[in-house]
Amino acid sequence: MNKSSKIYIAGHTGLVGSAILRKLKSEGYKNLVMKDSRELDLRKQSNVFNFFKKEKPEYVFLAAAKVGGIIANSTYPAQFIYDNIQIEANIIHSSYLNGVKKMLFLGSSCIYPRECPQPMKEEYLLSGCLEKTNEPYAIAKIAGIKMCEAYNREYGTNYISVMPTNLYGQNDNFNLETSHVLPALIRKMHLGKFLQEGDFESIRKDLKRYPLQKGNVDNMNEKEILEILSRNGIKLITHHLSPSTVVEIWGSGEVYREFLYVDDLADACLFLMENYNYKEIGEFVNIGTGEEIKIKDLALMIKAIVGFEGEIKYDLSKPDGTTRKLLDVSKIKALGWKPRVSLEEGIEKVI
Repeated sequence: MNKSSKIYIAGHTGLVGSAILRKLKSEGYKNLVMKDSRELDLRKQSNVFNFFKKEKPEYVFLAAAKVGGIIANSTYPAQFIYDNIQIEANIIHSSYLNGVKKMLFLGSSCIYPRECPQPMKEEYLLSGCLEKTNEPYAIAKIAGIKMCEAYNREYGTNYISVMPTNLYGQNDNFNLETSHVLPALIRKMHLGKFLQEGDFESIRKDLKRYPLQKGNVDNMNEKEILEILSRNGIKLITHHLSPSTVVEIWGSGEVYREFLYVDDLADACLFLMENYNYKEIGEFVNIGTGEEIKIKDLALMIKAIVGFEGEIKYDLSKPDGTTRKLLDVSKIKALGWKPRVSLEEGIEKVI
């Protein structure tokens, strides 16, 4: 790529796409093409084909996807598999038809088997059964990887795939129904802190920005707001001595997760697009930190950074998901890339 290359970022308003957009702009790339979902429905084949025929991008970052945590994956499995397969198929095939020079497809670490050896190497793909809580999403992402590989083999395209670990950062999703664990914990701790302080004005502002309810929060009394918070695991418990604030977390907190600051991912994606082709990378490459943290310890870290002084309780009736999901990042490190932002620094940036 050069600075005048025409580059299409699919999903530029999302967590990953917006980070890639920031990175490209900061590096001096100016000929950038973006369309949000209101302008271009990537699930509609004819719309995507017409867009590519008109715009003729030279390079594509495929960051568009329907994403979410355990709740969202469990609640909307059909939407997760349908939307993601449609988006991938339309963009990959349109890229081929219109002579795109190079494309980067973003997958997810959930493609690996539930009982995968740790850390997870790229060759462990399809070596066992997937985690049931996000199987439809994982199958869609595996289909995207295999589609890129098949087009490279049959049509001589240059499509590379990357598998990032759990991501967080600027422009994250803080909807407690659909968010991943780290942004959900940040928001719960913030709301818990406001509740602990009796700061209902700040709670109202939060609920306006990221609604958890139907109706106008300005017209709700404190009791109604407490009910909304309680339904989402932020509770005011009245003891015989004094009230205490409790934040509930799904599962046991005993599972481990790896987290990567999204701007580090964007840096890795541009590094690969500028320096490596699919023949040098292989089927795909993991992108992560190679370090993991127990969810309980993550919760305590966020609690300390936010300044929440209440209690944390774990809802054992809710699923934990996979026990560990640590990526083997030796391949990306051998190519010459490593992350820059530590977990604590990244969380502070988000907050």
